[in-house]
Amino acid sequence: MERLWDVDPTSRFSRRLGKTAAALGKSRIDDDCPEIWELDNGDVAVVGRDATDRFRDRFPEGLTVGPDERLVVIPGALFLSAMKDITDA
Repeated sequence: MERLWDVDPTSRFSRRLGKTAAALGKSRIDDDCPEIWELDNGDVAVVGRDATDRFRDRFPEGLTVGPDERLVVIPGALFLSAMKDITDA
């Protein structure tokens, strides 16, 4: 079955959304730092900790993570800092 959405590997990083985790005091180093980026096609890329296996036994009903997907966790402060860069729908 063909997916309705998939990653476009030709997309380019357009802009960082919010601040880096290091700028927010949530990471001590710049090369190991969660981030949120908008891609030039409007999709969003998130760099965070792979927490799939740590949460799998507690997934709420209806939450599924496919074999080629990962549950990624980022600091709440990082997400909140990105809110100003995310336009209203």
